Amino acid sequence: MTENYERLTFLDNTFLVMEGPTNPMHIGATLLFQPGDSLRGEDGGVDIEAVRAFIGARLQYVPRYRQRLKWIPIERHPVWVDDEYFDLTYHVQHVASPHPGSMEQMREMSGRFLSQRLDRARPMWEMLVIEGLEDGCFALVTKVHHCMIDGIGGVDLLKVLLAPMPTTEIGEPGEFAPRPTPAAADLLIDEAVRFLQFPPEAAKKVRRARDTRELGDLVRHRMRAMTESARSGWFINASETPLNRKIGPNRRIAHLTTNLDVVKAVKNGLGGTVNDVVIAAVAGAVRSFLIEDRDFDVASLDFRAMVPVSIRDEEGVGELGNQITMWLLDLPLEESDPAERYRAVVATTAHRKETDQALGAAMLTQSASFTPSTVLSVAARVAAATARPFNLTVTNVPGPQVPLHMLDARLQRIFPMVPLWVNHGLGIALFSYDGMLNWGFAADWDTVPDLDVFVTRMEAALDELHDAAT
Repeated sequence: MTENYERLTFLDNTFLVMEGPTNPMHIGATLLFQPGDSLRGEDGGVDIEAVRAFIGARLQYVPRYRQRLKWIPIERHPVWVDDEYFDLTYHVQHVASPHPGSMEQMREMSGRFLSQRLDRARPMWEMLVIEGLEDGCFALVTKVHHCMIDGIGGVDLLKVLLAPMPTTEIGEPGEFAPRPTPAAADLLIDEAVRFLQFPPEAAKKVRRARDTRELGDLVRHRMRAMTESARSGWFINASETPLNRKIGPNRRIAHLTTNLDVVKAVKNGLGGTVNDVVIAAVAGAVRSFLIEDRDFDVASLDFRAMVPVSIRDEEGVGELGNQITMWLLDLPLEESDPAERYRAVVATTAHRKETDQALGAAMLTQSASFTPSTVLSVAARVAAATARPFNLTVTNVPGPQVPLHMLDARLQRIFPMVPLWVNHGLGIALFSYDGMLNWGFAADWDTVPDLDVFVTRMEAALDELHDAAT
């Protein structure tokens, strides 16, 4: 069997087939940097060749970034193969903001860049350097297809590009000798052999498990977890809301920075976790936005948030691919009191943990992992048109609490972006860094034209929780 390719996992492939013309499935981020001498060009702007040289020197630690997709004949399952025509200049682009280089202009440029789908004939990532911002700052806007990484994996990649101590050493690129691309016939033969080998391997695992005294308890625990996860709403449509309309391909981007100590004061005063504070604040913002800005009745509304949960262990740190599962959380929008709303969120997340629904959702995913790609593609299109088990995505990724640098340019802020699912007009992503909580809001251009109003509602919801806690 050839070793010149790697199969995408079922979950990685799912993010590919769920992508459509109006819902690109890439993860994004906007990193804002203070200027550094090592990246300054002769004209005082950003030396894009130095940026490319530095990124090129780091790609040896993330081989996936020089691989592209290829499909197995008949089965149509995607695999990763080395890109023999890899061109770094295509993936790292450079523009200058018009005067005065405001943050609003930067967000508009980021929104246009993040609205565009990635080319599946190339490695599925791009970066855009935006120079000419206020105070000589520059931004690095990134997008990576969700089939390559999850949010936690994206944090691990920061360890490749960013460091706690500033430096001027760009480094040398490692030698890239792309492996020969396997022929279609070789892929087909290899996958036939893999399929024939599966039953004996499965039998070995069963025999090993039979010798384990705790097998019965383990099976019962997993079945309960899977049942509880299924009951959380995966097979029942959430309510229709003004945030869940047919969306287009264009995105609005908004950013918000809050002090992490304020969020911690809420969880210290009312119990729970930082993530509980985030979910409760989102519930408060959605409630006020729907009532005050959309004149929409939230009573008896079945409004759910999908919250990714990492199942990446210590051995998986640094690996690409998706190692996540999902919670579905009912947001108590009908509750007007912020403290009671927070307690309801804490009770919901506690139940998810007690019943191990992260494991249950992962097992539901694994139970479908033998679905052929052709069937998965059809099912994904049907599901996108008819199913809506949640109303929006909220993801919170913990980041380093010390200043980081790209060479000698200090990272000020990093605002993540989550992709929008079909008929989802809003998505919220957070990244904690250096004592601050950075919020990234992605919205459909037409569904939420007043995204700045929603951000204001979010600030107010956080203030309400802080007042209730203190």
